[in-house]
Amino acid sequence: MPKNSLAESTRVRRRAPWLLGPALVAGVAYLDPGNVASNMTAGARFGYLLIWVVVAANLTAWLVQYLSAKLGIVTGQSLPQLLGSRIRSPWARRAYWLQAEVVAMATDIAEVIGGAVALNLLFSLPLIWGGVVTGVVSTLLLMYQARRGARAFEVVIIGMVVVIVVGFGAGILVAPPDPGGALAGLVPRFDGSDSVLLAASILGATIMPHAIYAHSALARDRFHPDSDAASLTGPTTIRLLRATRWDVTIAMAVAGTVNLVMLLLAAAALAGIPGTDSLEGAYTALQNSLGPVIATLFALGLLASGLASTAVGAYAGSEITAGLLRPRFSVLARRLVTLVPALVLLVIGADPTEALVLSQVVLSFGIPFALVPLVWLTARREVLGAFRNRRTTTAIGAAAAVALIALNVILIGLVVLGG
Repeated sequence: MPKNSLAESTRVRRRAPWLLGPALVAGVAYLDPGNVASNMTAGARFGYLLIWVVVAANLTAWLVQYLSAKLGIVTGQSLPQLLGSRIRSPWARRAYWLQAEVVAMATDIAEVIGGAVALNLLFSLPLIWGGVVTGVVSTLLLMYQARRGARAFEVVIIGMVVVIVVGFGAGILVAPPDPGGALAGLVPRFDGSDSVLLAASILGATIMPHAIYAHSALARDRFHPDSDAASLTGPTTIRLLRATRWDVTIAMAVAGTVNLVMLLLAAAALAGIPGTDSLEGAYTALQNSLGPVIATLFALGLLASGLASTAVGAYAGSEITAGLLRPRFSVLARRLVTLVPALVLLVIGADPTEALVLSQVVLSFGIPFALVPLVWLTARREVLGAFRNRRTTTAIGAAAAVALIALNVILIGLVVLGG
Protein backbone atom coordinates (compact mmCIF):
# COMPACT_ATOMS: atom_id res chain seq x y z
CA MET A 1 0.00 0.00 0.00
CA PRO A 2 1.38 3.47 -0.84
CA LYS A 3 2.63 5.44 2.15
CA ASN A 4 -0.01 8.18 1.85
CA SER A 5 -2.77 5.59 1.54
CA LEU A 6 -1.50 3.78 4.65
CA ALA A 7 -1.45 7.04 6.61
CA GLU A 8 -4.97 7.89 5.45
CA SER A 9 -6.26 4.44 6.40
CA THR A 10 -4.64 4.75 9.84
CA ARG A 11 -6.35 8.11 10.40
CA VAL A 12 -9.71 6.65 9.37
CA ARG A 13 -9.25 3.68 11.74
CA ARG A 14 -8.34 5.91 14.69
CA ARG A 15 -11.31 8.21 14.02
CA ALA A 16 -13.78 5.34 13.53
CA PRO A 17 -16.23 6.42 16.29
CA TRP A 18 -16.30 9.93 14.82
CA LEU A 19 -17.31 8.54 11.43
CA LEU A 20 -20.75 7.82 12.88
CA GLY A 21 -23.41 10.48 12.47
CA PRO A 22 -24.79 10.92 8.94
CA ALA A 23 -27.22 8.00 9.34
CA LEU A 24 -28.37 9.26 12.72
CA VAL A 25 -29.20 12.61 11.11
CA ALA A 26 -30.96 11.01 8.15
CA GLY A 27 -32.72 8.71 10.63
CA VAL A 28 -34.51 11.71 12.12
CA ALA A 29 -36.74 11.44 9.06
CA TYR A 30 -38.05 8.21 10.59
CA LEU A 31 -38.91 10.00 13.84
CA ASP A 32 -40.88 12.94 12.47
CA PRO A 33 -44.41 13.97 13.58
CA GLY A 34 -45.84 12.02 10.65
CA ASN A 35 -44.48 8.86 12.25
CA VAL A 36 -46.05 9.88 15.54
CA ALA A 37 -49.45 10.48 13.94
CA SER A 38 -49.36 7.28 11.87
CA ASN A 39 -48.12 4.99 14.63
CA MET A 40 -50.32 6.45 17.36
CA THR A 41 -53.36 6.30 15.08
CA ALA A 42 -52.56 2.71 14.08
CA GLY A 43 -52.18 1.61 17.69
CA ALA A 44 -55.26 3.46 18.95
CA ARG A 45 -57.53 2.18 16.15
CA PHE A 46 -56.17 -1.30 15.39
CA GLY A 47 -54.20 -2.24 18.48
CA TYR A 48 -51.21 -4.44 17.67
CA LEU A 49 -52.41 -5.33 14.15
CA LEU A 50 -49.84 -3.31 12.17
CA ILE A 51 -46.70 -4.05 14.18
CA TRP A 52 -45.47 -6.15 11.27
CA VAL A 53 -45.64 -3.12 8.98
CA VAL A 54 -43.40 -1.09 11.32
CA VAL A 55 -40.87 -3.94 11.57
CA ALA A 56 -40.83 -4.67 7.82
CA ALA A 57 -40.53 -0.97 6.98
CA ASN A 58 -37.53 -0.48 9.26
CA LEU A 59 -35.74 -3.56 7.94
CA THR A 60 -36.23 -2.27 4.40
CA ALA A 61 -35.10 1.18 5.51
CA TRP A 62 -31.74 -0.23 6.63
CA LEU A 63 -30.90 -1.36 3.10
CA VAL A 64 -32.22 1.83 1.53
CA GLN A 65 -30.24 4.16 3.80
CA TYR A 66 -27.04 2.15 3.45
CA LEU A 67 -27.27 2.26 -0.35
CA SER A 68 -27.86 6.01 -0.22
CA ALA A 69 -24.85 6.58 2.05
CA LYS A 70 -22.68 4.31 -0.11
CA LEU A 71 -23.60 6.31 -3.19
CA GLY A 72 -22.50 9.55 -1.52
CA ILE A 73 -19.27 8.10 -0.11
CA VAL A 74 -18.04 6.38 -3.27
CA THR A 75 -19.05 8.99 -5.85
CA GLY A 76 -18.74 12.18 -3.80
CA GLN A 77 -22.14 13.22 -5.18
CA SER A 78 -25.71 13.10 -3.92
CA LEU A 79 -28.53 11.17 -5.59
CA PRO A 80 -30.13 14.42 -6.93
CA GLN A 81 -26.76 15.48 -8.39
CA LEU A 82 -26.27 12.16 -10.16
CA LEU A 83 -29.82 12.20 -11.52
CA GLY A 84 -29.48 15.82 -12.58
CA SER A 85 -26.43 14.96 -14.68
CA ARG A 86 -28.05 11.85 -16.22
CA ILE A 87 -31.53 13.13 -17.08
CA ARG A 88 -30.70 14.87 -20.34
CA SER A 89 -34.08 16.34 -21.19
CA PRO A 90 -34.67 19.64 -19.34
CA TRP A 91 -38.40 18.94 -19.23
CA ALA A 92 -37.91 15.45 -17.83
CA ARG A 93 -35.51 16.84 -15.23
CA ARG A 94 -38.02 19.53 -14.25
CA ALA A 95 -40.82 16.95 -14.04
CA TYR A 96 -38.69 14.78 -11.78
CA TRP A 97 -37.83 17.82 -9.66
CA LEU A 98 -41.53 18.71 -9.40
CA GLN A 99 -42.54 15.33 -7.95
CA ALA A 100 -39.56 15.39 -5.58
CA GLU A 101 -40.51 18.91 -4.51
CA VAL A 102 -44.11 17.83 -3.85
CA VAL A 103 -42.71 15.08 -1.64
CA ALA A 104 -40.57 17.66 0.17
CA MET A 105 -43.67 19.81 0.67
CA ALA A 106 -45.57 16.85 2.11
CA THR A 107 -42.62 16.24 4.43
CA ASP A 108 -42.70 19.84 5.64
CA ILE A 109 -46.45 19.66 6.19
CA ALA A 110 -45.99 16.80 8.63
CA GLU A 111 -43.01 18.29 10.41
CA VAL A 112 -44.14 21.92 10.69
CA ILE A 113 -47.64 20.95 11.78
CA GLY A 114 -46.20 18.52 14.33
CA GLY A 115 -43.98 21.25 15.78
CA ALA A 116 -46.92 23.66 15.84
CA VAL A 117 -49.12 21.14 17.68
CA ALA A 118 -46.35 20.49 20.22
CA LEU A 119 -45.92 24.23 20.92
CA ASN A 120 -49.68 24.54 21.28
CA LEU A 121 -49.80 21.67 23.78
CA LEU A 122 -46.85 22.98 25.80
CA PHE A 123 -47.40 26.73 25.69
CA SER A 124 -50.92 27.21 24.23
CA LEU A 125 -49.31 28.97 21.25
CA PRO A 126 -51.72 29.31 18.30
CA LEU A 127 -51.00 26.77 15.57
CA ILE A 128 -50.07 29.31 12.92
CA TRP A 129 -47.51 30.97 15.18
CA GLY A 130 -46.22 27.57 16.23
CA GLY A 131 -45.75 26.76 12.54
CA VAL A 132 -43.87 30.02 12.01
CA VAL A 133 -41.59 29.31 14.99
CA THR A 134 -40.90 25.79 13.72
CA GLY A 135 -40.14 27.10 10.24
CA VAL A 136 -37.82 29.82 11.54
CA VAL A 137 -35.89 27.42 13.77
CA SER A 138 -35.47 24.89 10.94
CA THR A 139 -34.21 27.65 8.63
CA LEU A 140 -31.69 28.77 11.24
CA LEU A 141 -30.50 25.17 11.63
CA LEU A 142 -30.10 24.90 7.85
CA MET A 143 -28.04 28.10 7.80
CA TYR A 144 -26.00 26.76 10.73
CA GLN A 145 -25.24 23.63 8.73
CA ALA A 146 -24.16 25.70 5.74
CA ARG A 147 -21.82 27.82 7.90
CA ARG A 148 -20.44 25.33 10.42
CA GLY A 149 -20.38 22.13 8.38
CA ALA A 150 -21.76 18.61 8.58
CA ARG A 151 -20.31 17.57 11.95
CA ALA A 152 -21.69 20.55 13.89
CA PHE A 153 -25.12 19.98 12.33
CA GLU A 154 -24.99 16.31 13.33
CA VAL A 155 -24.26 17.16 16.97
CA VAL A 156 -27.33 19.41 17.20
CA ILE A 157 -29.64 16.89 15.51
CA ILE A 158 -28.38 13.94 17.58
CA GLY A 159 -29.03 15.97 20.74
CA MET A 160 -32.63 16.36 19.62
CA VAL A 161 -32.82 12.61 18.94
CA VAL A 162 -32.01 12.00 22.62
CA VAL A 163 -34.98 14.19 23.61
CA ILE A 164 -37.19 12.30 21.14
CA VAL A 165 -36.18 8.91 22.55
CA VAL A 166 -36.87 9.98 26.14
CA GLY A 167 -40.09 11.79 25.25
CA PHE A 168 -41.68 8.93 23.34
CA GLY A 169 -40.15 6.11 25.35
CA ALA A 170 -41.16 7.16 28.87
CA GLY A 171 -44.81 6.13 28.53
CA ILE A 172 -44.06 2.50 27.70
CA LEU A 173 -42.39 2.08 31.11
CA VAL A 174 -45.64 3.09 32.83
CA ALA A 175 -48.02 1.26 30.47
CA PRO A 176 -46.24 -1.88 29.19
CA PRO A 177 -47.87 -3.66 26.23
CA ASP A 178 -49.43 -7.12 26.19
CA PRO A 179 -46.66 -9.53 25.06
CA GLY A 180 -49.12 -11.92 23.40
CA GLY A 181 -50.82 -9.16 21.46
CA ALA A 182 -47.47 -7.74 20.38
CA LEU A 183 -46.30 -11.13 19.10
CA ALA A 184 -49.57 -11.63 17.22
CA GLY A 185 -48.98 -8.27 15.54
CA LEU A 186 -45.92 -9.70 13.78
CA VAL A 187 -48.21 -11.82 11.55
CA PRO A 188 -48.87 -9.91 8.27
CA ARG A 189 -52.57 -9.13 7.81
CA PHE A 190 -55.03 -6.27 7.35
CA ASP A 191 -58.48 -5.45 8.68
CA GLY A 192 -60.31 -3.49 6.01
CA SER A 193 -59.30 -0.62 3.73
CA ASP A 194 -58.60 1.76 6.63
CA SER A 195 -55.83 -0.50 7.88
CA VAL A 196 -54.30 -0.57 4.37
CA LEU A 197 -54.40 3.24 4.30
CA LEU A 198 -52.62 3.36 7.65
CA ALA A 199 -50.08 0.77 6.48
CA ALA A 200 -49.26 3.00 3.49
CA SER A 201 -49.03 5.93 5.88
CA ILE A 202 -46.59 4.04 8.12
CA LEU A 203 -44.49 3.09 5.09
CA GLY A 204 -44.49 6.67 3.85
CA ALA A 205 -43.43 7.84 7.29
CA THR A 206 -40.71 5.21 7.60
CA ILE A 207 -39.15 4.81 4.15
CA MET A 208 -39.16 8.51 3.35
CA PRO A 209 -38.03 9.71 -0.09
CA HIS A 210 -36.36 12.83 1.26
CA ALA A 211 -34.27 10.69 3.64
CA ILE A 212 -32.93 8.82 0.59
CA TYR A 213 -31.97 12.08 -1.10
CA ALA A 214 -30.59 13.56 2.11
CA HIS A 215 -28.41 10.65 3.25
CA SER A 216 -26.34 10.61 0.07
CA ALA A 217 -25.77 14.37 0.48
CA LEU A 218 -24.95 14.05 4.19
CA ALA A 219 -22.34 11.38 3.42
CA ARG A 220 -20.91 13.55 0.65
CA ASP A 221 -20.69 16.61 2.90
CA ARG A 222 -19.03 14.65 5.69
CA PHE A 223 -16.48 12.67 3.67
CA HIS A 224 -16.04 14.90 0.62
CA PRO A 225 -16.16 18.43 2.09
CA ASP A 226 -14.27 19.78 -0.94
CA SER A 227 -16.30 17.71 -3.45
CA ASP A 228 -13.15 15.81 -4.39
CA ALA A 229 -14.32 12.25 -4.94
CA ALA A 230 -10.85 11.14 -6.00
CA SER A 231 -9.40 11.99 -2.59
CA LEU A 232 -10.51 8.66 -1.08
CA THR A 233 -8.43 5.57 -1.69
CA GLY A 234 -9.88 2.08 -2.03
CA PRO A 235 -8.90 0.91 1.47
CA THR A 236 -10.22 4.12 3.00
CA THR A 237 -13.55 3.72 1.19
CA ILE A 238 -13.84 0.15 2.47
CA ARG A 239 -13.35 1.34 6.06
CA LEU A 240 -15.82 4.19 5.59
CA LEU A 241 -18.43 1.77 4.26
CA ARG A 242 -17.82 -0.57 7.19
CA ALA A 243 -18.32 2.32 9.63
CA THR A 244 -21.40 3.39 7.68
CA ARG A 245 -22.98 -0.03 8.12
CA TRP A 246 -22.63 0.43 11.88
CA ASP A 247 -23.93 3.98 11.59
CA VAL A 248 -27.02 2.85 9.67
CA THR A 249 -27.59 -0.10 12.01
CA ILE A 250 -27.53 2.12 15.10
CA ALA A 251 -29.74 4.75 13.47
CA MET A 252 -32.34 2.24 12.26
CA ALA A 253 -32.32 0.43 15.61
CA VAL A 254 -33.08 3.71 17.37
CA ALA A 255 -35.72 4.78 14.86
CA GLY A 256 -37.33 1.35 14.65
CA THR A 257 -37.51 0.97 18.42
CA VAL A 258 -39.06 4.40 18.92
CA ASN A 259 -41.61 3.80 16.15
CA LEU A 260 -42.52 0.46 17.65
CA VAL A 261 -42.79 1.97 21.12
CA MET A 262 -45.20 4.63 19.85
CA LEU A 263 -47.53 2.02 18.37
CA LEU A 264 -47.27 -0.22 21.44
CA LEU A 265 -48.00 2.70 23.76
CA ALA A 266 -51.10 3.66 21.79
CA ALA A 267 -52.29 0.03 21.66
CA ALA A 268 -51.72 -0.47 25.40
CA ALA A 269 -52.93 2.85 26.78
CA LEU A 270 -55.12 4.55 24.16
CA ALA A 271 -57.14 1.79 22.49
CA GLY A 272 -60.89 2.39 22.78
CA ILE A 273 -60.52 5.93 24.13
CA PRO A 274 -62.41 8.41 21.90
CA GLY A 275 -60.29 10.99 20.08
CA THR A 276 -56.96 9.27 20.58
CA ASP A 277 -56.32 9.04 16.85
CA SER A 278 -55.26 12.71 16.96
CA LEU A 279 -52.10 14.16 18.50
CA GLU A 280 -54.08 16.44 20.77
CA GLY A 281 -56.35 13.58 21.81
CA ALA A 282 -53.39 11.30 22.46
CA TYR A 283 -51.78 13.97 24.63
CA THR A 284 -55.00 14.44 26.63
CA ALA A 285 -55.49 10.70 27.03
CA LEU A 286 -51.90 10.22 28.16
CA GLN A 287 -52.34 13.06 30.65
CA ASN A 288 -55.52 11.51 32.05
CA SER A 289 -54.32 7.91 32.17
CA LEU A 290 -50.56 8.14 32.76
CA GLY A 291 -50.19 11.56 34.37
CA PRO A 292 -48.96 15.03 33.38
CA VAL A 293 -45.26 14.10 33.45
CA ILE A 294 -45.63 11.44 30.74
CA ALA A 295 -47.87 13.73 28.69
CA THR A 296 -45.38 16.60 28.94
CA LEU A 297 -42.49 14.33 27.93
CA PHE A 298 -44.58 13.19 24.97
CA ALA A 299 -45.15 16.81 23.91
CA LEU A 300 -41.45 17.62 24.31
CA GLY A 301 -40.57 14.60 22.18
CA LEU A 302 -43.06 15.80 19.56
CA LEU A 303 -41.50 19.28 19.58
CA ALA A 304 -37.96 17.92 19.20
CA SER A 305 -39.25 15.64 16.46
CA GLY A 306 -40.78 18.54 14.54
CA LEU A 307 -37.75 20.82 14.88
CA ALA A 308 -35.13 18.19 14.03
CA SER A 309 -36.99 16.53 11.18
CA THR A 310 -38.00 19.78 9.50
CA ALA A 311 -34.35 20.89 9.56
CA VAL A 312 -33.29 17.66 7.86
CA GLY A 313 -36.24 17.93 5.48
CA ALA A 314 -35.21 21.47 4.58
CA TYR A 315 -31.68 20.21 3.92
CA ALA A 316 -33.09 17.53 1.60
CA GLY A 317 -35.32 20.03 -0.21
CA SER A 318 -32.37 22.33 -0.76
CA GLU A 319 -30.30 19.46 -2.14
CA ILE A 320 -33.11 18.33 -4.47
CA THR A 321 -33.39 21.79 -6.00
CA ALA A 322 -29.64 22.32 -6.28
CA GLY A 323 -28.96 18.86 -7.73
CA LEU A 324 -31.76 18.71 -10.29
CA LEU A 325 -32.14 22.34 -11.37
CA ARG A 326 -28.73 23.70 -10.38
CA PRO A 327 -30.07 27.21 -9.65
CA ARG A 328 -28.31 29.68 -7.38
CA PHE A 329 -31.19 30.35 -5.02
CA SER A 330 -30.55 31.54 -1.49
CA VAL A 331 -31.08 29.18 1.44
CA LEU A 332 -34.09 31.24 2.51
CA ALA A 333 -35.72 31.14 -0.95
CA ARG A 334 -35.35 27.38 -1.21
CA ARG A 335 -36.69 26.97 2.32
CA LEU A 336 -39.82 29.00 1.60
CA VAL A 337 -40.75 26.76 -1.34
CA THR A 338 -41.60 23.85 0.97
CA LEU A 339 -42.51 25.83 4.10
CA VAL A 340 -45.32 27.98 2.68
CA PRO A 341 -47.79 25.09 1.92
CA ALA A 342 -47.58 23.89 5.53
CA LEU A 343 -48.28 27.39 6.84
CA VAL A 344 -51.21 27.79 4.42
CA LEU A 345 -52.82 24.63 5.80
CA LEU A 346 -52.50 26.02 9.32
CA VAL A 347 -54.02 29.35 8.23
CA ILE A 348 -57.09 27.72 6.63
CA GLY A 349 -57.65 25.57 9.72
CA ALA A 350 -57.00 22.10 8.28
CA ASP A 351 -57.26 19.28 10.80
CA PRO A 352 -53.63 18.76 11.95
CA THR A 353 -53.71 15.00 12.48
CA GLU A 354 -55.58 14.30 9.24
CA ALA A 355 -53.09 16.47 7.34
CA LEU A 356 -50.23 14.59 9.01
CA VAL A 357 -51.53 11.13 8.08
CA LEU A 358 -52.41 12.10 4.51
CA SER A 359 -49.01 13.71 4.05
CA GLN A 360 -47.42 10.35 4.84
CA VAL A 361 -49.57 8.71 2.17
CA VAL A 362 -48.25 11.29 -0.33
CA LEU A 363 -44.74 10.40 0.77
CA SER A 364 -45.39 6.73 0.07
CA PHE A 365 -46.16 7.61 -3.56
CA GLY A 366 -42.78 9.34 -3.84
CA ILE A 367 -40.83 6.30 -2.64
CA PRO A 368 -40.47 4.56 -6.07
CA PHE A 369 -39.12 7.74 -7.70
CA ALA A 370 -36.26 7.78 -5.19
CA LEU A 371 -35.80 4.07 -4.54
CA VAL A 372 -35.75 2.78 -8.14
CA PRO A 373 -32.99 5.20 -9.28
CA LEU A 374 -31.03 4.49 -6.08
CA VAL A 375 -31.03 0.74 -6.68
CA TRP A 376 -30.25 1.25 -10.38
CA LEU A 377 -27.32 3.61 -9.82
CA THR A 378 -25.74 1.60 -7.00
CA ALA A 379 -25.84 -1.53 -9.20
CA ARG A 380 -23.91 0.07 -12.08
CA ARG A 381 -20.17 -0.48 -12.49
CA GLU A 382 -19.64 2.89 -14.18
CA VAL A 383 -21.07 4.64 -11.12
CA LEU A 384 -19.62 2.73 -8.15
CA GLY A 385 -16.97 0.56 -9.81
CA ALA A 386 -15.85 -2.25 -7.52
CA PHE A 387 -18.29 -1.03 -4.85
CA ARG A 388 -21.40 -1.63 -6.93
CA ASN A 389 -24.16 -3.76 -5.42
CA ARG A 390 -23.97 -7.51 -5.39
CA ARG A 391 -26.71 -9.22 -7.37
CA THR A 392 -28.45 -10.32 -4.18
CA THR A 393 -28.51 -6.75 -2.86
CA THR A 394 -29.91 -5.45 -6.14
CA ALA A 395 -32.55 -8.20 -6.16
CA ILE A 396 -33.68 -7.37 -2.62
CA GLY A 397 -33.78 -3.65 -3.42
CA ALA A 398 -35.76 -4.30 -6.59
CA ALA A 399 -38.19 -6.55 -4.71
CA ALA A 400 -38.74 -3.84 -2.08
CA ALA A 401 -39.43 -1.27 -4.81
CA VAL A 402 -41.92 -3.60 -6.54
CA ALA A 403 -43.70 -4.35 -3.25
CA LEU A 404 -44.01 -0.65 -2.38
CA ILE A 405 -45.30 0.20 -5.85
CA ALA A 406 -47.84 -2.62 -5.62
CA LEU A 407 -49.08 -1.34 -2.25
CA ASN A 408 -49.51 2.12 -3.72
CA VAL A 409 -51.50 0.72 -6.66
CA ILE A 410 -53.78 -1.08 -4.18
CA LEU A 411 -54.12 2.14 -2.20
CA ILE A 412 -55.13 4.10 -5.30
CA GLY A 413 -57.76 1.45 -6.04
CA LEU A 414 -59.14 1.70 -2.53
CA VAL A 415 -59.35 5.50 -2.74
CA VAL A 416 -60.94 5.48 -6.22
CA LEU A 417 -63.44 2.77 -5.33
CA GLY A 418 -64.20 4.33 -1.97
CA GLY A 419 -62.81 1.43 0.05
